Amino acid sequence: MVDEFNAPSVEAKWQKRWFDSDICSPEPEDGKKKFYLMFAYPGVSGYLHVGHMRGYTYSDVITRYKRMDGYNVLFPVGAHSSGNIAQAFSRKIERNIPGHIEILKANGCDDAQIERLKDPLEVVNFFSHIYINDYWKKFGFLATYDCFTTTIDPGYQRFIEWQFRKLDKAGMLFQKPYFGSACLNCGPVAVDASETDISQGGSAEKQEFTLLKFKLGDEIAVAGTLRPETVFGQTNFWINPDVEYVKARVGDETWILSSEAAQKLSFQKDDIEVTGRVAGRDLVGKTVIAPVVDREIPIFPSSFCDPDVGTGLVTSVPSDAPYDWIALVDLMNDPAECEKYGLDVEMVKAIKPIPIIRSKGYGENPAIEIIEKMGIQNQEDERLEEATKEIYKAGFHTGVMNDNCGEYAGMAVTLAKDKVKDMMLEKGLADVMYDLSEPVICRCGEKVIMKKIPDQWFIDYGDDNVTEISKAFVRDEMNILPPEYKDSMPATLDWFKERACARLGNWLGTKLPQDPRWIIEPISDSTLYSAYYIISPYINAGSIKEEQLNDEFFDFAFLGEGEPDALSTSTGIPVETLEKVRNDFDYWYPLDINLGGKEHMTVHFPVFLMNHAAILPENDWPRGIIVNWWISGKGGKLSKSKGGAQPIPDAARLFTVDGLRLYYSHIANPFVDVEWDEASVKNSRQIIKRIWNFAHELMEVNGKADNTLDTWLESRMSTHINDSRKAMDDFELREASNRIFFEIMSDFRWYARRGGANPEVTKKGMNAWIRMMAPFTPHIAEELWEKMGSQGFVSTSQFPEFGEFEIDNSILMAEDFIRDVQADITGILKMTGMTPTRICLYTAPAWKNKLFGMGLDILQNGRIDMGQLMKQAMAEPDMKQRSKEVSAFAGRIMKDAGKFSDADKDKAAMDFDEAEFLRSASSFLGKEFNCLVDVFLADEPGVYDPQNKRNGAFPFKPAIYIE
Repeated sequence: MVDEFNAPSVEAKWQKRWFDSDICSPEPEDGKKKFYLMFAYPGVSGYLHVGHMRGYTYSDVITRYKRMDGYNVLFPVGAHSSGNIAQAFSRKIERNIPGHIEILKANGCDDAQIERLKDPLEVVNFFSHIYINDYWKKFGFLATYDCFTTTIDPGYQRFIEWQFRKLDKAGMLFQKPYFGSACLNCGPVAVDASETDISQGGSAEKQEFTLLKFKLGDEIAVAGTLRPETVFGQTNFWINPDVEYVKARVGDETWILSSEAAQKLSFQKDDIEVTGRVAGRDLVGKTVIAPVVDREIPIFPSSFCDPDVGTGLVTSVPSDAPYDWIALVDLMNDPAECEKYGLDVEMVKAIKPIPIIRSKGYGENPAIEIIEKMGIQNQEDERLEEATKEIYKAGFHTGVMNDNCGEYAGMAVTLAKDKVKDMMLEKGLADVMYDLSEPVICRCGEKVIMKKIPDQWFIDYGDDNVTEISKAFVRDEMNILPPEYKDSMPATLDWFKERACARLGNWLGTKLPQDPRWIIEPISDSTLYSAYYIISPYINAGSIKEEQLNDEFFDFAFLGEGEPDALSTSTGIPVETLEKVRNDFDYWYPLDINLGGKEHMTVHFPVFLMNHAAILPENDWPRGIIVNWWISGKGGKLSKSKGGAQPIPDAARLFTVDGLRLYYSHIANPFVDVEWDEASVKNSRQIIKRIWNFAHELMEVNGKADNTLDTWLESRMSTHINDSRKAMDDFELREASNRIFFEIMSDFRWYARRGGANPEVTKKGMNAWIRMMAPFTPHIAEELWEKMGSQGFVSTSQFPEFGEFEIDNSILMAEDFIRDVQADITGILKMTGMTPTRICLYTAPAWKNKLFGMGLDILQNGRIDMGQLMKQAMAEPDMKQRSKEVSAFAGRIMKDAGKFSDADKDKAAMDFDEAEFLRSASSFLGKEFNCLVDVFLADEPGVYDPQNKRNGAFPFKPAIYIE
């Protein structure tokens, strides 16, 4: 009886042994190749969940493989604690937010610990400990924990100050007025896909509304638009009759707009004051003077005017705006609505669209065309948004202004948009307001707004030199996965112009050295931390003190500038320590892989690269980036800030650590989102148990040698090693894990079914198999390694190499041929439901094999020249005498030419006697199917063939008759 696999016990046993050893604390070794990988560290905003562990697991699998492949591996970890994330967590405790305290208690926190977590610094310390000890170590990650860093550590803050002085010296820091996203509680926040500062709205974009001024007596009705170039097509003005608008004094003008818009503008303008209110319904039927075209247009009612979008007032351009056209149609077809507001129905019907833009694929009135094409009937149709996006996209990218657009006639919309806007601003016909494209919520719970910051600090990522050298480096030197991201990275670098890099307010982080009132924001302080990881062990151990970290130290450590003797005198750091620090950096840098989630594609990864290019020499720029997609829940991305994510300790207990690691590695390639599915995870756990039981069966093998079967198993192992190594070198973890955990076990089972029982070959195969498992499922691999009597850690042994097993392609091909035949018979029986009493196998005659070989010899680009094939065939006497059969079979070969593989060519090139191999395996096949199995050569005289099956025999694909 095999003892049941006790995962918790095995996991604890090997984790203790690993972390009691020096396996996680590498030192530079002259002559030994190095590999340096880091993953994007998590924000300290609470407990992590199973979604986070996907990318982290990839990191550990890759670094374990590299370690076993002879590399000296550096794999540091840290925690991102800058910004408001820890503060937002502590505020939830102070406010006793429902559910928040319960989550902490469910995870083992007592009242005293919960009280301490009201301090943001305690939040950072508490969760840093959780991440290391309860997550990463419990998952078996052989990370370099000596390097652990948080972004608010005093040493790290000194490093960031040095970095910003370097950026300033390079001319990349500047100040200017800025309209940025901000929380009224926390101050400026970053809105991007990483959601570092926010809990909702990471995909929101900053929108610039052009505020068009319409004269309404002595007042101005203000309509916001994202398409200022369309003013030439204005036909009417929309207002929501159910909304109460406000009158606001702006400079020396009185504006009419929604109260929401007035509030937004109050954060962007210094001179706005609400002076009164007006009901929307009271303005319906009046007229306004439209800017630029200077014509009188009527005000109509419409419910699509959202007071929280733009100004809540809309100018109507029905030729190019689907909402405007369908709203007009609705009003034209609703006399009661017109009567309700005193509108003349005929006047409404008299309004005609004014064509202003010629767009590719559309006529004069694109909005009308797409509404008719999509069958949209009214304003309530949800497809209006889709129609609007399509028309706006076509107009912006392919549109040209019509002749009725004055000086802008013939101009591309991409140019006209800004030129028309600038003209209106210059003439006082318009103003500007900024907003976000969707609701954004700060981590403190407050809504994020757009606010004017008069002296915002920026990093100039639009610097032409930095951008161009970064693009060239991406193109020529970097290994970036997936390849599509590498292809798009230069365009992203071009797009990245400037980034607000600091905030005013009570944030955790590093003070901007140029102006200590400002705190450097969380993306800007997380671009060079791979360099800091090199020196952090010295600071963590106390070998270097915070006060010794001056600019001269960092210049020496990272740039090689200065002399160690003079630096030792000025800092008090021993010369030997300084030289070791510099040697460490020279040895480990550059970073080989930065691995992170897809949320980092548009923000973190580009600035990570450009900061390296701006500050460090080219030989120290990063060499690779791997992006992993998300583990999603039923409703989308899992998020620790939004709840609904399975806790890591619970998942580890339920599914085992190795089961989870296998799930992440095998469920899909890294570049697709995966929906968390407990059934699939349980299946991975069961695979671990099956491997445990099957490995013990293999340990009991005690039979005799069989040269053919033993050679086949060795040949298969050789193939698996070669293919797995290639997959691992290419970071194709799914391909490698599929071969290691499924195909190899299948081969061992086939070997046993065929009668293979050589204990030496089995043990040799197991030894290699366990080493191949180790990067993915290290706990079970270590336990099996020990049970087989092997010494040391399997985690530090050599990953199997191609030459460890002999390979015989003829035996490999022959056994695979028998395996394929067995699978074909099984498939037929499963499909027909038959219970066989006799199976007849008909192999192709010699002339078919010869003709097949001729065809493969002249195969080019998946095609075979029929004339050339027949010419060669008719030169053979045995084929010439059966020319009709040969012609028919040649046609079949030509038809299937695109399906043939290199393996087919190899078989055709070998002296491969199908009948002989099948006859040698007939007794095995008979046992498999519990019946008589006969093998015939198809052209032998007197062959038993009651259904004339033999004519269907194809080279390496015998015809099958079952009775």
